[in-house]
Amino acid sequence: MSERLLTQYPEELRPEAFPTTFCPGCGHVPLMTAIFEAYRLKGLKLRDTTFVSGIGCASWIPSPHFKADTLHTTHGRPIAFATGVKLAAPQRRVMVISGDGDLASIGGNHLIHAARRDVPIVAICANNFIYGMTGGQVAATTPLGHITLTTPWGNEEPPFDLCKLVLAAGARFVARWYVGHRRELIETIAAALDHEGFAFIEAISLCPTAHERRNKPRGMGVTKDLFVTIEQAQGMTEQELEPKIVCGRFAADSTRRNK
Repeated sequence: MSERLLTQYPEELRPEAFPTTFCPGCGHVPLMTAIFEAYRLKGLKLRDTTFVSGIGCASWIPSPHFKADTLHTTHGRPIAFATGVKLAAPQRRVMVISGDGDLASIGGNHLIHAARRDVPIVAICANNFIYGMTGGQVAATTPLGHITLTTPWGNEEPPFDLCKLVLAAGARFVARWYVGHRRELIETIAAALDHEGFAFIEAISLCPTAHERRNKPRGMGVTKDLFVTIEQAQGMTEQELEPKIVCGRFAADSTRRNK
């Protein structure tokens, strides 16, 4: 995989970062290449963006892999650091790439206030439903009933719907895609790069090591059949929708609330 990626993305990847630390089958690799493809689609260079991440497997997407300026910050604080970068260099493009444990659990307060303030950054949350790097503990996004390291009989707490959370906080560009929705994910990231305010993208990125191996044998693993688009969801009953994850662009207002 390493040789193929380095051949395909010589301008984007640091050769010294390989072999990658990602597990075989990790969804973060297709998410990483989707970001590269979105930049190519827009004719942009990674070096013109500052990429900010926190702690966790998803934080390794930009750091150490990207051939660009990266900030690998403290746990749950990438949006706070990204806000600082944007204040210091307002003309510079800033993108946060981090996991659900980092952005939505430990850093959830920063996430909702960035949406409320319309901070002009792109935030991509790689949601694998658990704290992956530390062994698979339950997170604020773990679906009901799913087995984790700390919920061996199944999660009993309702998870956050991250898109609804940031929409309620005022975000005007909000989208969710599974990393297997490659074309849609690339086009959405490209559109977010044009958005002038806060843009949030939730990318469902499977963790085969800490989540799928515990849940797939029980029929609770994540498959492409689990996802429906906004258009498909409109024709479904509440009962039919209950086990599904709705994907698409929930908001895409290109005007900034704050100047």
